[in-house]
Amino acid sequence: MEFKKTKPSILLGIALLISFLINLPRILKLYEVVERLSDTFPDVSVKDILLRMLILFVYSWGLLQINTNWKLLYSRISIWSKSVIRLLANLLVYFSIVSLFVYVREQLTGEVMSDFDSSILYIVYGVVLLIIVFISRIIRFQMAHQVNLAEKELLKQQSLRNELEALKNQINPHFLFNSLNSLNSLIRDNKQATTFVNKLSFMYRYILQSGSEDLVSLKEELQFLESYVYLIKTRYRDRFKIEINIEDDLLNEKLPTLALQLLVENAVKHSEISETNPLLVKVYSKDSYVIVENVIRPRTTFVDSTGNGLINLDKRYQILVKKSIVISDTDQVFKVKLPLK
Repeated sequence: MEFKKTKPSILLGIALLISFLINLPRILKLYEVVERLSDTFPDVSVKDILLRMLILFVYSWGLLQINTNWKLLYSRISIWSKSVIRLLANLLVYFSIVSLFVYVREQLTGEVMSDFDSSILYIVYGVVLLIIVFISRIIRFQMAHQVNLAEKELLKQQSLRNELEALKNQINPHFLFNSLNSLNSLIRDNKQATTFVNKLSFMYRYILQSGSEDLVSLKEELQFLESYVYLIKTRYRDRFKIEINIEDDLLNEKLPTLALQLLVENAVKHSEISETNPLLVKVYSKDSYVIVENVIRPRTTFVDSTGNGLINLDKRYQILVKKSIVISDTDQVFKVKLPLK
C-alpha cells in the first residue's frame, strides 16, 4: 500500500494547539482569570510564556513529523527497525529540546532552574511526547484507511471498465475468426500465406484466453512466442534471428502472460534492423530466470512508443509473483531477466 504524507497545515495546527493548551494555565494566571493558579505559577511573564510556547511548538511539530511524515516510515526496512529508529529519534528530540529550553531560559532570565522545576519540565514534555505518539498513530491509521478506500474505488472502476471491455469483445473475436477463416479459404493454394493466417489466428486466440489467466506456463509462452516470431520473420526474413535455449525442467514454471513476446517486440521496436545489421535476440534460462537479451543498436528512425512496456511488466510481476524483473544494459547488451514463480 502506498501511503500519503499528512498535510503540513494539519501538523502545524496540532502543534500550535498542544503548545497553547499546555501553556493555558500560565496564560490564565498572567491575566488573573483564575486566582488559585497563583501558588502553582508564582512567576509568570509574557516573555516566559512566549518562550515556552515557541519551544513547545517546535518540539510538538518535530515529533509529529518524525511519527507521521518521516521518510523512514515509508521505507522497506523491517517494522522493528523502524520502531527502534523512531524511538531513538523521539528520545533525542525530547532531551535536546528540554536542554535547549533550560539553557535559553537561563540566558534570558539569569536564573538557574531548580531541580524540582526541571523534574516537572521533563514530566510535562514526556507527557506531550506520549500524547503526540498517540495522535500520530491515529493520523497514520486514518491516512492508511483513506488510501485503502481510494485503492478499492480504483479497483472497482477498473473492474467496471474490464466488464465493459469484455462485453465489447464478445462480438469482435467471433467476427475476426470468421474473417480469418474466410481469408484462409481464399488463399488455400498459397501455403506461406495460409501458415501466416493460422499463426495470426493462434496468437489472437491466445491473447483472448490470457485475459482470464494472470500466469501461464513457460511452455505455453514459448508456443505463443514461436507464432509471433514467425510473423516477425515474414516481415524481416534473414534480418531477424532468434535463439531459444530453455531447460526442460523449467517449462512448467509460471510467469505473467505475454511477458516473452513483449520483450522480443521491445527489441524489434527499438533496434536497427538491416541487411548489414541483423537483429539477434537470445532467449535462455539461467538460475531460475528466463533471460532475453540483444545487442544495443538503437533505431535511427522515429519509434512510436509510450515507454511504459517494461514498467508495466515489472508492476505485473510485483503483483502476481511478488518479485521484480532485472534490467541491465552493460557491455552494449540490453538484458531483461524474468524470475520464474
